[in-house]
Amino acid sequence: MQAEMDQILEILHRYPPEKRHSLAILQDLQHHFNYIPREGMEALAEYLGCPLSSLYSMATFYRALSLKPKGRHIIKLCDGTACHIRGSVNLAGGITRLLGIGAGETTEDGLFSLELVNCLGSCALAPVMVVDETYYGKVTLEKLPEILAQYREGAAE
Repeated sequence: MQAEMDQILEILHRYPPEKRHSLAILQDLQHHFNYIPREGMEALAEYLGCPLSSLYSMATFYRALSLKPKGRHIIKLCDGTACHIRGSVNLAGGITRLLGIGAGETTEDGLFSLELVNCLGSCALAPVMVVDETYYGKVTLEKLPEILAQYREGAAE
């Protein structure tokens, strides 16, 4: 617990204690922990001298921020127009069958989280899926098990 608090404080002290940096700090906490821990929110409120409620309103407004722990690997499945037309709904169903989770959920082992997003900006490769920072274009139901297996194998190492 102390190690986590040390990491939180290190992130906070990268910025001057000014409210205008609150979103950047929240993003750094999100990036480091894969979610924003309550202790991080409380420490940030104290550091900036602002109400905890104002930070919560910001953290719940932006979809990129999460107050719940996410999986080690974040799957972002595009459901924009081009991807939707080319079968992203079927891919979402395939991921649900393979991992047992729906959009906004995390596997019990904490390995994967699934997010449906409006656009990933790669319409020519539709349907598109991003796992962590790796883009997969023209994804099919047949390719899903192989793609996900790469991340399961990486977790076992």
